[in-house]
Amino acid sequence: MKPTLVILAAGMASRYGGNKQIDGFGPNNETILEYSIFDAIRAGFGKVCFIIRKEHQVVFEEKFAKSINGQVEVEYAFQEPQLTEYGFDEYIERSKPWGTGHALLAAKGAVKENFSVINADDFYSLTAFQQMANFLANDANDDYFALLGYKIGKTLSDSGPVTRGVCAVSDTGELKRLDERAKVYRNAESGIEFVQPDGTPGLLNDGDLVSMNFWGFTPAIFSLLEPLFVTFVQQNKQDPKAEFLIPEAAQILLQQGKAAFKVIPIDAPCFGVTYQEDKPLVKNELSELVEKGVYPKNLWNGVAV
Repeated sequence: MKPTLVILAAGMASRYGGNKQIDGFGPNNETILEYSIFDAIRAGFGKVCFIIRKEHQVVFEEKFAKSINGQVEVEYAFQEPQLTEYGFDEYIERSKPWGTGHALLAAKGAVKENFSVINADDFYSLTAFQQMANFLANDANDDYFALLGYKIGKTLSDSGPVTRGVCAVSDTGELKRLDERAKVYRNAESGIEFVQPDGTPGLLNDGDLVSMNFWGFTPAIFSLLEPLFVTFVQQNKQDPKAEFLIPEAAQILLQQGKAAFKVIPIDAPCFGVTYQEDKPLVKNELSELVEKGVYPKNLWNGVAV
C-alpha cells in the first residue's frame, strides 16, 4: 500500500504576516507545498491529506484542485479549537491552534496507511521523500517511527533567527532526545549561535542534525498520542497559547519506552518562509532548481529530469 503525505497547514503564520501555505514561489506561482506534493508523488506516495482549519477549505480547494486533482488522491482533515471529541464539552478560549501534535491527531479518520508528516511551508527535496518512503515501506512498525535529520547549516534563514530541534543521536542512529534551541542564527565571526535558557549564547556545528518536522509514522501513532493530548489539555486549558507539539510528544514516548525513532540523515538543503523577507530567497532557490532541470518550469505540465 502506498504511503500518505500529511501536510500541516492550519498554522497562523504570524511571523510571516499572511497565509504562506498558499503563497506562490515557483515560476508559475506554485506554492512550496506543491513542490513537496510533486516530490512525494515521484517518491511513490499515493495520497495527500491536508490538515487545515474548516474555514480555509474553499481557499485550499480553489488553489490546488486544478493542479493536483488526478495526480494524487486528496483528503482534508480539520484542526478545530474545541475538543468535544476528547471529552471536553466546555468552551475553551484559544488564540491559536492546539499545535502540531493535535493537528496530527486530526488525520486519524483519514489515514489508515503508513504516512509522513511535513510542514506546508518548508521545502524538503526529492531525496527526503525517497528516503522516507523507503523507511515506511521496509522498516516502520507500530513502535518504530522516523524523522529526517537535516544539517543545521542548510536550514537557517538569512532574514532572522529561527528555532530548531537539535537531534541527539545514538550510535545505532536512533533519536535519544530533541533539544530545542531558540533564536538560532549564523554569526559571521563565531559560527552558528543560539540563545540558551539563561540568556547566554551557545554554539552549534554546521553538521549538527536538526528536525524540520518531517516525520514517518504508522497509524499506531494516533492511539499513542491521544492520551498524551488529553492530559496536556487537562493541564493547559487555561492557557490560550499552549501547544501540544510533535517533538515534545515524541520525547514523552521515548521516555516511556513506547516508541523509538530512527533519525534519517539528509544531506540536502531545507528552506522555507519564516519571514516575509525570505520570499525572494526562496523564489531564487526554486528558480535555480528549475534551471538545473530538477523541476519542470511548469510544475504540473512538464517532466523533471
